[in-house]
Amino acid sequence: MRPRWLGALTVCFALAAPLAHAQPFDITASSITTFKGAEIGQPVDQLIWRGGLVLDGPADTFGGISGITFVSEENAVMVTDRGNFISARISYDNAGAPLALSGAELEVIRNSSGTELPSNFSRDSEAVETVYRDGVAAAVRVGFENLTRVADFDLSGNRPSGAARIVSIPDELESLRTNESLEAVCIAPPASPVAGSTLLIAEMQPNAEGNHSAWLLGNRDKGPLSLAPADGYNPTDCDFLPNGDLLVLERGTGFLAFIMQVRRVASSEIGPGAVLQGEVILSASGGDIDNMEGLAVRELADGSVHIVIVSDDNFNDWERSLWLEFELPN
Repeated sequence: MRPRWLGALTVCFALAAPLAHAQPFDITASSITTFKGAEIGQPVDQLIWRGGLVLDGPADTFGGISGITFVSEENAVMVTDRGNFISARISYDNAGAPLALSGAELEVIRNSSGTELPSNFSRDSEAVETVYRDGVAAAVRVGFENLTRVADFDLSGNRPSGAARIVSIPDELESLRTNESLEAVCIAPPASPVAGSTLLIAEMQPNAEGNHSAWLLGNRDKGPLSLAPADGYNPTDCDFLPNGDLLVLERGTGFLAFIMQVRRVASSEIGPGAVLQGEVILSASGGDIDNMEGLAVRELADGSVHIVIVSDDNFNDWERSLWLEFELPN
C-alpha cells in the first residue's frame, strides 16, 4: 500500500493489465555499498550491513514490489501491486555482497479457476511467504488487500504458478475492502511455540485497544492477537527467524521522506491474545531507504541468517526499487 501523501500524486498512473503468460525479462542492478554511514561488513544498529542494490527493469512490467520470500537459499519470489509474481536468482560477489538478479520471470497471479485476476481491485498482492511440506518448499502463500484474502500457489522449479487455493481467514478480515487491510503474512518455523501457524497483520485496522489487529491461523494456536503501535509507523511485512523470534517491518513518512524500522519480537511473546511489543533492531530514513514494504529472512548453508528488505516504487520515477541486505550477528 502506498502512503497517504503519495495518493494524490499517483492517481494518474493507470495500472496495466497483467501479462497473459510468464515472461522472462532482465533486471539491471546498481550496487549500494554504504548504509547509514556503515561500509559492507560493518555493524548498523543491531545488524551487520551486507550491501544492497538499486533494481531496474522494463517500465511496463517491473516495479511495485510489496513482498518477498525465499524458496531456496538463492531463489526469491516477489509479489507486486499489479498482481504479478517476480521470480529471480540472487548472486553475490566474492565479499558476499549482493551483485545481481538473474533468470527473472514475471507471471500473473491467477484466481481459483486458473484465470487472470479480473480487476485492479483484486490484484493488489501485498505479502508472500513460503509454505514448507516435510522440509521442502512446496508453495507460496500470498496476502491481498482491497479484495482481502489469502491464497496458496504451487511451486514448480522455484517459481509459483497455477490456480489459487483459497486459505480460510477470519470473517472480520475477509470482509475488509480497503487498501489499508492485510499487509503482512508469515508462517512460524518449527522452533516457534506456534510452529506451523500463519500470522496475519493488518496495516491500519486498530482493535478496541488501539493496537494493530492481527490473527493466528493454526490447528492449536488460533485466534486474534495484536501489534502494539509505534508512533508514525505502520506494519508492512513480517517474517520469522529460525529460532522462532518474529521480525516486523514498519514504514512511515517524515517530512517528504520515508522512515522505516524493524522490530524483533521474542518467540515467547507470540500466541493468541498477545500484544506484540518487541524491540527495534534497525531504523533508517531519508536517502538510505525508500518505500520499504517487503522483508524476508534468508538462511545460508553456513548457518548465517540474512535479512532482506525491498521497496515498492509504486511505478513512479521518483521512487526506487531497493534490495537491502543485513546479517544477524551470532
